Amino acid sequence: MLEVETRLLMICCRNPHRTPMTHKQFDNKSTAWSALFSEPMSELVKRYTSSVRFDQRLWQADIAGSLAHAEMLMTQGIITPEDYSAVERGLKLVAEEIKAGQFDWKLDLEDVHLNIEARLTQLVGDAGKRLHTGRSRNDQVATDVRLWLRDEIDLISSRLSDLQKALLDVAEKNVEVILPGFTHLQVAQPVSFGHHLLAYVEMFSRDYERMVEVRRRTNRLPLGAAALAGTSYPLDRERVARTLRMVDEQGLPQVCQNSLDAVSDRDFAIEFSAAAALCMVHISRLSEELVLWMSQTFGFVKIADRFTTGSSIMPQKKNPDVPELARGKTGRVVGHLMGLITLMKGQPLAYNKDNQEDKEPLFDTVDTLKDTLSIFCEMVGGQVNAETGFKEGGISVNAERMESAARKGYATATDLADYLVRKGLAFRDAHEVVAQAVKAAIAQQLDLSELPLPVLQQFNPAIDQDVYQVLSLRGSLDARKVLGGTAPEQVRLQIARHRSRLA
Repeated sequence: MLEVETRLLMICCRNPHRTPMTHKQFDNKSTAWSALFSEPMSELVKRYTSSVRFDQRLWQADIAGSLAHAEMLMTQGIITPEDYSAVERGLKLVAEEIKAGQFDWKLDLEDVHLNIEARLTQLVGDAGKRLHTGRSRNDQVATDVRLWLRDEIDLISSRLSDLQKALLDVAEKNVEVILPGFTHLQVAQPVSFGHHLLAYVEMFSRDYERMVEVRRRTNRLPLGAAALAGTSYPLDRERVARTLRMVDEQGLPQVCQNSLDAVSDRDFAIEFSAAAALCMVHISRLSEELVLWMSQTFGFVKIADRFTTGSSIMPQKKNPDVPELARGKTGRVVGHLMGLITLMKGQPLAYNKDNQEDKEPLFDTVDTLKDTLSIFCEMVGGQVNAETGFKEGGISVNAERMESAARKGYATATDLADYLVRKGLAFRDAHEVVAQAVKAAIAQQLDLSELPLPVLQQFNPAIDQDVYQVLSLRGSLDARKVLGGTAPEQVRLQIARHRSRLA
């Protein structure tokens, strides 16, 4: 306090017309650096620089980090056990106030950290002021965001698992259902609808893996780096890391090793945003297919009415608003990723105020991804009826429409080429023969399987009666038994593999 009073005296001496600020007045100032300044911050600048309206969601992480820091300070003999007990008691009261909605968040106090610290000091006095020993808001906010994001990643990972399970449920019911597989949105080859859905299971499994990797690099402790250069206090940073569960698979504490990097790094936020953006891209691709499949032109699937809306003018409409909106929100999340990359690209070391702008895009990305995954879990897999215990809703499949569509577009043409290869023809020659056969079928408005055997034999005499099994949709499906293929037996093996992985 003597140091503070000395600085105040120096300021007053430089400005003889200024009334000296009393101890009480200083305590009531709204910032942590009041003694240095000769005029208050303007109201416009307060609003422009304040982050408390959005970073208050970090309060639990802030309190957890402060408790771990205070416990370490006590253990290292930097603060007394009495001060630690007071801090612990005070932070518990602060948490209770916030949970009850009774905490007075002040714009003047700029951010979540100063708001909590100011209230703590009101509650416990000087012990609250000692809490900030050996740390800066720079390493404090970096720690808070990492702690918060780590827990959010755990929730997102859980929802990714749930979505995979929902897709597996639908896939398992529709292993034998034949869907026209497309390339260039043209009918290409018949596939199992279950197999098609498993492609999305693969995508979301990779998203899960990426989240695990991002979590590992997020779960590292910046606290103790202080403003940028470390601190002269004998901190035990590894102890704080263990307290906050910032450890690796072997339980070893994970601590940021360079103080400059610790306070200025936002790679973890960018990595998460990149993983989230890619996950939303996968959701968007599924959304696009649902929108197509639900249209009257396709009529392949339906989703529960609660995920659709009507038209204000056309009473016959059921619009797939949820998939459409998810498709649109993907652009929002991708935009946040670009914003974060741009935010960081020009910053010198170490911490800069620019980094306040990392939170809103990060928070919105987390919220958007979590909500989208939650709604897709129910929309795809349905919802458990509390009375019956069975799932209701979810994707319902029109197998007849799918198979009928697969009969268009000569989906078994490649099977005919493969048949000729097995008869001894080179594939490129077989490809040309089949092209001629398809051309003839188009002219007669027939499917390949409807062409009489003598007509088929005009294109190659090796074609025999057994060709009709090859040209059937079911025969085409069953023939693709290669690992990862669409044959039902392979699809069932893949479903079993995924269920074992997700168990």
